Amino acid sequence: MREEYDSSKGRKNPYIKRVKKQVTINLDCSTIEYFKNQSEESGIPYQILINLYLADCVQQKKKFQPSWIKEA
Repeated sequence: MREEYDSSKGRKNPYIKRVKKQVTINLDCSTIEYFKNQSEESGIPYQILINLYLADCVQQKKKFQPSWIKEA
C-alpha cells in the first residue's frame, strides 16, 4: 500500500448533491404511524418515504399553508 495517493487527478463525486445528513427531529406519533403504514404498503422504509415527501416539497417549492388558517 502506498503511503500517499495523488487525488488531484480524480474525478468529482457525481453524488455529492445527494449526500444525506443525519438530523434529529421530533415527530408526532400519528405522523410516524402514517408513514409506517405507507411503508408497509409501498415496501419503502418509512424514513426514506419521509425524506422523499420533504424532497418533493422542496422541488415543488411548496409553501407551508396550515389548514386552520383561513385566507382573507
